[in-house]
Amino acid sequence: MADITPIHNFLLCKTPKAWLEKATTELELVLIDHAHCEKKAAATAVKQMFRYPEHIELLKKLSQLTREEVLHFEQVLDFIEKRGIKYRAIKPSRYAAGLHQYAAKDEPQRLIDGLIIGAIIEARSCERFHALAPYFDESEPELAKYYRFLLKSESRHFMDYLDLAMRYSDKAIDERVQFFLTKERELIESPDPLFRFHSGVPA
Repeated sequence: MADITPIHNFLLCKTPKAWLEKATTELELVLIDHAHCEKKAAATAVKQMFRYPEHIELLKKLSQLTREEVLHFEQVLDFIEKRGIKYRAIKPSRYAAGLHQYAAKDEPQRLIDGLIIGAIIEARSCERFHALAPYFDESEPELAKYYRFLLKSESRHFMDYLDLAMRYSDKAIDERVQFFLTKERELIESPDPLFRFHSGVPA
């Protein structure tokens, strides 16, 4: 299994136990929203590729990331179909929008902020897969195994986004990273009425 120590060292908090316990009783929602998250991750990467065509390294890293996210989307759909769950549109969580509302509107900071947010979202996804797996070892062993399988790619996506942010910034990004991490911790640790893969403490 991938070493996610860098992820735990990066994020300011771990997933609350209340969210993990809720996830075991809301598997349908977890899987549906997980699929939406993989699809959204691919779409976001493609959008950035179109927005910044002059950044060759970004194009190369995000094209690979896009292929992997689409494959993950297909794999989660298989889990959904096997369980007789109807895949459908659901209201997204507040999480991504809650981070993007603080992103700069002007370039080049808009690019840097978008990459930092991408790194944080990938890091949280990785942390959640790692935390969830033991909860499903007995009831959903195939799913638990799959979550552990995802750790390697998700942790690499986190580093790719962070590396790109550092590459394209003309100054240190540490302060901006900490700003977004603080906002992320607030979203994860505060009560959240809508249960989703990236939601906060179940209200």
